[in-house]
Amino acid sequence: MEMNQTKNNHFRIGIAPISWVNDDIPGLGDHYTQDQVLSEMASIGYISTEMGRLFMQDPPSLKAKLDEYGIQLASKFVGTLFSDASRLEEELQSFSEWVKYLKKMGCEYVIVCEMGGSMHWDPRRSQEDMTIQKLTNSEWESLVEGLHRAAHICQEHEMQLVYHSHAGTVVETAEEIDRLMALTDPSLVHLLYDTGHALYGGYDPLELLEKYEDRIKYVHLKDVRRDVLEYVRKEYIDFRTAVVKGLFTVPGDKEGCIDFKPIFKELIERGYDGWWIVEAEQDPAVAHPYKYAKMAKDYIDSTIMSIQALNQR
Repeated sequence: MEMNQTKNNHFRIGIAPISWVNDDIPGLGDHYTQDQVLSEMASIGYISTEMGRLFMQDPPSLKAKLDEYGIQLASKFVGTLFSDASRLEEELQSFSEWVKYLKKMGCEYVIVCEMGGSMHWDPRRSQEDMTIQKLTNSEWESLVEGLHRAAHICQEHEMQLVYHSHAGTVVETAEEIDRLMALTDPSLVHLLYDTGHALYGGYDPLELLEKYEDRIKYVHLKDVRRDVLEYVRKEYIDFRTAVVKGLFTVPGDKEGCIDFKPIFKELIERGYDGWWIVEAEQDPAVAHPYKYAKMAKDYIDSTIMSIQALNQR
């Protein structure tokens, strides 16, 4: 297999499988196989991916399959209910199992997102309840305790916890991100910097990067279609429906509104050496996965090279 590996791969650029097969919305991309997805990722030049529902679960089998295509597993999204004190011990036990799993897969990071109070992913709530149930002060305390203990588990396995602020959850807005950062130990809880979810939550992506650059250990790159975002906000559209309507797209798409050049420049100049993961969930029947994945990789490569050229002058 001829792979389009570029000299920018020391920036560790990967792509999540969610562009092909959506983990949150059954039916989107179900016809894709793991071999087709991995083959297309590799042919474009991506060197990593994240766990998705289309992949086999057994670590030796999955690792062998990824190795076949020259792809590494960067991490997995682990949803938690740490804000529920009555379930904290059970949640930490489950979390510990995922840490061991990711360690076997050679991962350096564990992606964590609190599902308690979320509009779609809280198993204690009705699927029809599309509101976000904000955390009480005591629930915040339980969440922080859970994250600190989970981070210690990660460190025991020589891994790092990165928290993913996410649309439709209790850590979505700029105020909530700031509160989480203020309440958690910087040596334990790091930040997954997601450009699309930052903008969705009301944070200017560049401002978020500059404010918490010392805590950012992992990056998700996605763009936002401004007209869809404004419609979603005006009509109080739930997150899953917003995705189907085309809220997100990839860097390099002219329909997106985020200026990535200063973001990439900041990441490069501060020596960020973690994963750059393209993760722009779209309906694959509308936004062809290969086309958009290549669009993103070409844009990222060319933008990085232009920044490097300017820095060398």
